[in-house]
Amino acid sequence: MYELRAGSSEAQFADLIWENEPIASGALAALSKERWQWAKTTAFTVLKRLCDKGIFRNENGMVTSVLSREECYAVQSEKFVEKNFGGSLPAFVAAFTSRRKLSPKEVEELRRMVDSFEESE
Repeated sequence: MYELRAGSSEAQFADLIWENEPIASGALAALSKERWQWAKTTAFTVLKRLCDKGIFRNENGMVTSVLSREECYAVQSEKFVEKNFGGSLPAFVAAFTSRRKLSPKEVEELRRMVDSFEESE
């Protein structure tokens, strides 16, 4: 549930919805034809898949989000860390930074985030 692979057709279509919602399903199909030359049936198939995943809803021909873009990608990030790093955020950060050094600005931003989490406990 909620899985959108970056760069996939579903992810691009989801971005189109988030950028234009609320949007009539017919207008969404027209936008997808304009942007990617999709047939109406393709747009409706992808929309149905996204609705089945619980990310969007299509009620009376009006498409709206159930999850915001940020919520959707947060859920995916949590699942990725859980699956690949046993749920350990420090293990993820260690793997991430083993090949890519953080800039001083990124380090400071992470410090602020940790400090704000400690203060909220």
